[in-house]
Amino acid sequence: MPANFGGLIIPLGFLAIFYFLIIRPQQKREKKTKNMRNSLKVGDKVVTIGGIHGSILKIKDDILTIEIGADKTKLTIAKWAVGNVLNDENS
Repeated sequence: MPANFGGLIIPLGFLAIFYFLIIRPQQKREKKTKNMRNSLKVGDKVVTIGGIHGSILKIKDDILTIEIGADKTKLTIAKWAVGNVLNDENS
């Protein structure tokens, strides 16, 4: 009986290592990003995934209106396009 399970130990070990080194950390990053995007509020300074810095003016469902630049240009972006929120220490 043990001889039948001997061939499964190495593949199961690789699956466990793969899970703990790759899948689990990715799930944690996705959860952190989702929480960050769900906690956005008017006035937050954000950086989009394209590198545009702006301040949130309006939030409606999954659409944000941000203000960028000295001329106060307004852009409408999707919430998923926010890459980072800048707080007072980072700005």
